Amino acid sequence: MGDSHTKGEKGNPEVFAGQPQSNTGLERLLDIMAALRDPERGCPWDKKQTFATIAPYTIEEAYEVADAIERGAMDDLKDELGDLLLQVVYHARMAEEDGLFAFPDVAEAIASKMIRRHPHVFGEGGGDGGAHQWEAIKKREKEAKQPQNGPARQLLLFEDIPAGLPALAKSQKLQRRAARMGFDWPSVDPILDKLEEELLELRAEIASPSGAQKEKRQFEEFGDVMFVVVNLGLRLGIDAEAALRAANTKFIRRMDSMAAQAHESGQSLEGMPLDEMQVLWDRAKDAEKQGDARG
Repeated sequence: MGDSHTKGEKGNPEVFAGQPQSNTGLERLLDIMAALRDPERGCPWDKKQTFATIAPYTIEEAYEVADAIERGAMDDLKDELGDLLLQVVYHARMAEEDGLFAFPDVAEAIASKMIRRHPHVFGEGGGDGGAHQWEAIKKREKEAKQPQNGPARQLLLFEDIPAGLPALAKSQKLQRRAARMGFDWPSVDPILDKLEEELLELRAEIASPSGAQKEKRQFEEFGDVMFVVVNLGLRLGIDAEAALRAANTKFIRRMDSMAAQAHESGQSLEGMPLDEMQVLWDRAKDAEKQGDARG
């Protein structure tokens, strides 16, 4: 989970002493987490954690799962899924300590939800199991949670989308939902036209005279460009988050290649003229293309 967590475990070898040998890996993991959080004999680092302090690790582990999938590293994926499962067990253990719920409640809740939202598989509700059916069931569930006494509150369109989602992921969720309502471009061409329009507006703000509002307007126009790019990705069936991760990986690979080329000639990228770096960049690109052709 983190260096401090690892040190905490190693510094307390007795944490695992006397733990029952459970029948399954999951039961064993639950027992281990209970021992780590034990008020008297637990790990000092683990005992002081809260939902808030663990949440960043939960987000990080989800990204590491996505990274392993993108790299096609199945052995790493097994390990990263374990790390992500640990996060669920961790939060559930803290909730159990507070008398809120326990891990079996978490498992039962998601099992019941999956059955409710798949009537075409587990019931006699029919339907095709598409996104429209999923959203309709989800909406009914939220309406059912409203207070029974007094007038029903009008549900906001996007109130169930977490505020803390990464911006690209949230933009995709917002635009997918709007598209299911019919608020979407009919084809790719008008999206490209809109992208060109937003780029022109950004160019205009960049070229505008300096003033009190220039930075704010540039910020807003840049955001509009990104929002349209996400919409274009959805239309093309491209996940914007995954595409940007892939672009980041490609950039890292090519920069590493440039640094290696510079080192071979007794140089360094630091201080190298831009036109010389561009030559190294082009070589890195060409080498990739040749490798793809051979593959």
